[in-house]
Amino acid sequence: MNRALQWKLIAGFILVFVAGGISGAFLGGLYARHLFFEFHRPEQIGARMKERLRSELNLTPEQVAKISPIIDKTALQLRNIREDTARRVHETMAEAHRQMALNLTDEQRQKLQQIEERHRRWRHRRFPHEFTPESTSAPSPTP
Repeated sequence: MNRALQWKLIAGFILVFVAGGISGAFLGGLYARHLFFEFHRPEQIGARMKERLRSELNLTPEQVAKISPIIDKTALQLRNIREDTARRVHETMAEAHRQMALNLTDEQRQKLQQIEERHRRWRHRRFPHEFTPESTSAPSPTP
C-alpha cells in the first residue's frame, strides 16, 4: 500500500468519524428537546396519564371512560397547584428584590429591573400559556 492511499484511508476514517459525531449530536439534540420541552407540557398531563394507565393496566375502553373524569379532575388539581406554586415563587422573588433594592445603588437597582424584565420576557416566550403574575394583578391606579 503506498503512502497516498494510506493518507486517503486515514482521512476517510476521520471524515466518517466526524460525520457520525455530528449526526449523533444532532439526533441527540432533537431527542433532548422532545424529552425536556415537548414531553413535559403540563396541559397534556391528563392525556399522558390516561394513555399510560390504559397501556400498562390493559384497560378496556369502558374502564378508560370511567376513570377519565377522575384523571381530568386530578389534572386540573395539579394545574392549580402548579399555578399557586408559580404565584408564590413570584411573590417571594418580588419581595426579595424589594428588600435587596434598599441596599443597592440607583445603577444597581436599574440593572436589577433589567434582569427582572429579561426574565419576564424569557418566561413569556418560553411558557406563553402559563401563569403570568402580571396578568393577574390589579391594574395600577392612574393619577
